[in-house]
Amino acid sequence: MGLKEQILADMTAAMKAKDSARTSTLRMLKAAMVNRRIEKGVDLDDEELTKLLRSQVKQRRDSIEQYRKGARQDLVNKETAEIVVLESYLPQAASPEEIEQAVRAAITETGATSMKEMGGVMKTVMAHLAGKNPDGRAVSEAVKRKLTPGS
Repeated sequence: MGLKEQILADMTAAMKAKDSARTSTLRMLKAAMVNRRIEKGVDLDDEELTKLLRSQVKQRRDSIEQYRKGARQDLVNKETAEIVVLESYLPQAASPEEIEQAVRAAITETGATSMKEMGGVMKTVMAHLAGKNPDGRAVSEAVKRKLTPGS
């Protein structure tokens, strides 16, 4: 069963179980899948669905940041619950140790010595971590730590 079929089957199961939070999240995901399919003009494969899931998780993390600033804990909780549902369809996330190791390897590989070369290092790190669902923000912070003088 492909990722798309799994999501749709889980949505049906959540509806039958009257799990409104999970149903709502999966309905939003289904709508995003339809929109992305229309944009692309072709059916989405599992790789494209994984990209979509990552962008949905990132959107929710950005929203959580804003809701925290606005002291809206109720919305923070809702977005956090949605992230849990969405992440259940993503591969296991790369650990901080794996990220650090990939950053060291990428810096050695690219010969980067300053922040000016961060883009190239980021690209190499993300290639090393392909399939491990790396958190872009965590990777970015690790690269900055390694490329900043005095660290």
